[in-house]
Amino acid sequence: MTADNAVQAKSFAFAVRCVKVAKVLQQQRSEYVLAKQLIRAGTSIGANIEEALGGQTRKDFAHKLQIAYKEAREAQYWLRLLAATQYLTAEEEASLLADIKELIALLTSILNTLKRSDPSPPNS
Repeated sequence: MTADNAVQAKSFAFAVRCVKVAKVLQQQRSEYVLAKQLIRAGTSIGANIEEALGGQTRKDFAHKLQIAYKEAREAQYWLRLLAATQYLTAEEEASLLADIKELIALLTSILNTLKRSDPSPPNS
């Protein structure tokens, strides 16, 4: 499996988990605002990766992956906030944070590889 396929699969699986967690937060814990934020950020990661894979240029590909990276960082924030406010159990927090940290690491690696292999001059 290539790195692109791994990040694509992992981002989709993470999005599914975010939707399921948000559903529980809304139905069982009556938390709507933070749940909605988690869904937005958590599903945006995979959507931007999909857009990157369909990018027309290398610059477009890198730009969409950078957005996915930012969304992953935001999702991590919402997970930490949900845990700090006792909406997530310690087990849920650990599992979800492990997933998002893995996605962040994959995206960072891909973006660093793109930067190292960029043939354009630094000031262009």
